Parts: sequence; structure tokens; C-alpha cells
Amino acid sequence: RGTQTQIHMEDEPPPQGVTAKALEATLLSALKMLDVGKWPIFSLCSPEEIKLIRQACVFGSAGNEVLYATENDEVFVLGMNCSGCLGTGDMQSTIEPRRLDSLCGKKIACLSYGSGPHVVLATEEGEVYTWGHNAYSQLGNGTTNHGFIPCQVSTNLVNKKVIEVACGSHHSMVLTSDGEVYTWGYNNSGQVGSGSTANQPIPRRVTSCLQNKIVVNIACGQMCSMAVVENGEVYVWGYNGNGQLGLGSSGNQPTPCRIAALQGIRVQRVACGYAHTLVLTDEGQIYAWGANSYGQLGTGNKSNQSYPTTVIVDKDR
Repeated sequence: RGTQTQIHMEDEPPPQGVTAKALEATLLSALKMLDVGKWPIFSLCSPEEIKLIRQACVFGSAGNEVLYATENDEVFVLGMNCSGCLGTGDMQSTIEPRRLDSLCGKKIACLSYGSGPHVVLATEEGEVYTWGHNAYSQLGNGTTNHGFIPCQVSTNLVNKKVIEVACGSHHSMVLTSDGEVYTWGYNNSGQVGSGSTANQPIPRRVTSCLQNKIVVNIACGQMCSMAVVENGEVYVWGYNGNGQLGLGSSGNQPTPCRIAALQGIRVQRVACGYAHTLVLTDEGQIYAWGANSYGQLGTGNKSNQSYPTTVIVDKDR
């Protein structure tokens, strides 16, 4: 989700008079310019500012907001600031990068954006910060007050190291280093996996079928949640009106349920769109299911699929 760029130098000697380190820096700079240049919002940054970017996360309804970290771990934001999602303490849009003092010096590991909109961020030390829209307690601080600056979420996450975050439209989910999943926020369709449809104002561990499982990857659709466990099974819960849970039905699921149709298939990663789901297996195969009105499943038609369907990919790609 960011534009982190890495390059590994080959063993060939650099051109005469140019050190390997200088050549690598030049290539990194060129790659970075090419990468962030794909997003129009970076046209607001000077070349000098772009050169300092180490990682960037573009979000917003039209890619019109960005948070980026520099080589010296300063954090800046830029853009529309819808619902205070830039975390600057106000709702003023900005065409000049603004520094987020509360996050400077903290190495950013991952960030997720919910269309509510709200933001959930984890640092490399495993701390979680949230800000933005909070009408459904999606910030996990026990209130429904909107958050205009990044605030750490610590309830039930003390002594836990968060390694991955995911957002639905109005709910949030995190994965810890010991394979536990915590959720909070909007729960009208069971997307927090608690077994009820009551909103959840603070992080609580998702148990049920996941009680004794080690989770290795998570993802959220608009109102559903997914988890891959270490043996390659996929567990799903929440809204299922488009078949996005892959259970062969369209009924909502208030607690985690294993996708039986993937029996014998080892899934490595799961990704969700608004109402569709994709998984990648250990053999490099892709399966898709859910909403397909725009052909987003890649099945060659526009029919929704309630079961995992193989996506045929050109082997040369």
C-alpha cells in the first residue's frame, strides 16, 4: 500500500569513476520518482521533498490524501483531509506537506484506510494509532468522538505487538505477532466476529473457531472480515450479501467460519475489495469470489460467485 522501493545491486562493477553506493542512490531516486509520480497528488511536492520519501501511503476516496515518511523518520501529510483523516488536528485541506509531530520518529510498519473514513496505523514496534471518523467506534478508544490527531489504541493491546492492520468501511481489525486477531467498530452484519450485531467500542480478541489457531494474514471488505491461519485455511465473517465470504450462500456470518470449498488448498494471502475477495495459494494460484458486476473477479463474465473460483492467469505474467 505504500511506495517503498528497494533495489539489490548485481555483482557487476559500476561504470568507471562511479561508486556502487552513488549508483545505487541514483537508481533508487529514479525508481522512487517513477513510483510516486503515478499519483497526481505528488505533483504538489517539490523534487527535493520527493527525494527524501522512504515510504508513502496514498488513500482517500480518489487518492487525494497521502501520508509519507522520510529517510530520517519524519512523517508528513498532504491533501483533502476528509473527516480529519490527515491527523493534523483540524479539517483543513493542505497543498503543502504538514508534519505530524505525534508520529515523527516512529517507524511506520503498515497503514489501512476505511471509507468511513478513518485510518489505522501500526509502527514497527507494534503500537497502533487511529484517527478520523468515529461514529461507530471504529477508532477503538471507547467513544464515538471523531479523532483529529493520531491517538494510540492500548485497551486490550498492552504487551501485544501488532504486525498487520485492516479496515472495513466502519470497523477495524489488527493481527498480533502471536497470531491473535482483535476487532472493533461497526458490527451491523457481524463483521467484528463477536457473535452479536452490537457495535464494539474497544478492541476485543476474535475467538470462536480462531481460539486455538495462529493467524498469519488478515483483510477486510466493506463489512466483512477474513483471516488466513498458519495451515492455509481461511476463516471469514460478517456481511455476505454478494457471496463475498465464499461459503456458497448469501447469509451473514456473525462468527468466524472456515471456507470448506478451499479444503486441501493452502492459502498464503487474502485481499478484499469493497464486496469481493481474492486469495493467493502456496502454488501461485488465485481464487476469487463475491461481487462481480464490473468483472472484478476476472472470471470472464459479470456474474457474482458465492464459491471460490479459479482465476486463469497467463503464465508468462
